[in-house]
Amino acid sequence: MSCFSFTATRDWCYRSIFTKSGLRSTITDLGDGTVIHCWVPKTRKESKPNLLLIHGFGANAMWQWGDLIPYLVPYFNLYVPDLLFFGDSYTTRPERTESFQAHCLMRVMEAKSVKKMSLVGLSYGGFVGYSMATQFKDAIEKVVICCAGVCLEEKDLENGLFKVSHIEEAASILLPQTPEKLRELISYSFYKPPRGLPSCLLRDFIQVMCTEFVEEKKDLIRTIPKDRKLSELPKITQPTLIIWGDQDKVFPVELASRLKRHLGEAAQLVIISNAGHTFIIEKPKETFKHLKSFLIDN
Repeated sequence: MSCFSFTATRDWCYRSIFTKSGLRSTITDLGDGTVIHCWVPKTRKESKPNLLLIHGFGANAMWQWGDLIPYLVPYFNLYVPDLLFFGDSYTTRPERTESFQAHCLMRVMEAKSVKKMSLVGLSYGGFVGYSMATQFKDAIEKVVICCAGVCLEEKDLENGLFKVSHIEEAASILLPQTPEKLRELISYSFYKPPRGLPSCLLRDFIQVMCTEFVEEKKDLIRTIPKDRKLSELPKITQPTLIIWGDQDKVFPVELASRLKRHLGEAAQLVIISNAGHTFIIEKPKETFKHLKSFLIDN
């Protein structure tokens, strides 16, 4: 007998949170084999700034931003897309770079008649957000990079900066296909990982969230470090906030300091104590405090 699907139920709960927060689900067909799902305001208020939330690897966008949505909705017109090969977004095109993801998101925002926005990029979403800030300087007003190692170099893998030394090993953890691999991912992601999770719940999560577009997602991961050099990374000019958990085991905090040095005075760096890669889930109130201070109060 199969386990009750906790994952499907949790997904329904997140969907309910988004809907009750004044967001609606939309599909944008870009006409080139690319389709993007995005949560958008039911009613956009001109008095509020526009904020784009870009998720990372893992479940769909709802799971990654659900804890912050109730805090952010009173202050922003929120746009929460699923990146390509996550949720209901996909493409038949061959491109797998964060630059292509960024280009697609910008086309969606243009389709929604959003001309100016700030953005928050979480983990892989930070790579995409950084690329958006580079490509679309006039449209992106402020940038928040959350635990995204955009300053990593290809040689960092070989030099022991990360817990894993090969990109294929990283892909097997980031795209878990067994309960054991999912436990490993959880142990890397959380400062205090939940323990005693039954295998049936983990299998259920994998079945619902981790079995579609596996090869395409692997290609996304492989593309991240390929030929990556800090000397070739453009310096974005927008005001930038960098937020990191001090116990991050996915992207070590050294990469936060590296990004701050790279950007110089244009960037602020905030380190959240006793938090891992999933600090948005572990400490949503503290995360919101920093977001509000930078995006609204400043």
